[in-house]
Amino acid sequence: MALADDIASTLWYHTIEVAPGVVTPGWFDLRPIVDRMPWPDVQGKRCLDIGTYDGFLAFELERRGASEVVAVDIDDHAKWDWPPDVRATGPENLARLAGEKGRGFEVAAAALGSKVQRVGTTIYELRPETVGMFDVVVCGSLLLHLRDPLRALEAVRSVCAGVFLSAEQINLPLTTLLPRVPVAQLNGSGELCQWWVPNAAGHRRMVFSAGFAIERTTRPYSIPHGPAHPALTTGRQRANALLQRVVTNGPGVPHAAVLATPRV
Repeated sequence: MALADDIASTLWYHTIEVAPGVVTPGWFDLRPIVDRMPWPDVQGKRCLDIGTYDGFLAFELERRGASEVVAVDIDDHAKWDWPPDVRATGPENLARLAGEKGRGFEVAAAALGSKVQRVGTTIYELRPETVGMFDVVVCGSLLLHLRDPLRALEAVRSVCAGVFLSAEQINLPLTTLLPRVPVAQLNGSGELCQWWVPNAAGHRRMVFSAGFAIERTTRPYSIPHGPAHPALTTGRQRANALLQRVVTNGPGVPHAAVLATPRV
């Protein structure tokens, strides 16, 4: 009952099977799409998961045979890149809604018997002298929440000695209308803390511009909503959902992924 109580008292971002038949009620469920990501060989490698939140991708690296996994995320809701219109109220409101930062990771790691090491830091603060170098670096669904994604990606480049897997939300209309032109939509407002959402070409150009060479790419795919995600209610949301079903063969949040290596 202790695990059930811990799960029930936590607001989950990730849907994770933490024990046979025991699944956390996350906002998003990566399980149906995880094998569509362009994974490198992680067996015996030192790996880094950036913006881990509840730890789904960190635990996936561990499951795939990584010798060591470090998972980094902020340790305080105030450290989000809050847009100016919610900077004064956002941290307190999110803390009231989500509770202690990192609680989901703690519960999931204990239930899984995981050896992943969680480090409280921001993506901007990644340095070889503080976290070391990594054979494989993974970052998922984080760049849209960053005011300065290119500066963040340059920090990623500084600790990546092997390959970088970047899986990010994309703007699907811009991807279909401008498939070869790198563009992004700027928000920069509101408590969802969203800044830049690129089209697929824009995502690839961001990674390239930070000092990486693109090795592999995916077609757009959608990360399904988990059981805790609010229902889609507006006409625009329903129209976007229809477009996603046509382009990505599924509902949820449109993403694209790239596998890249540092350019010398």
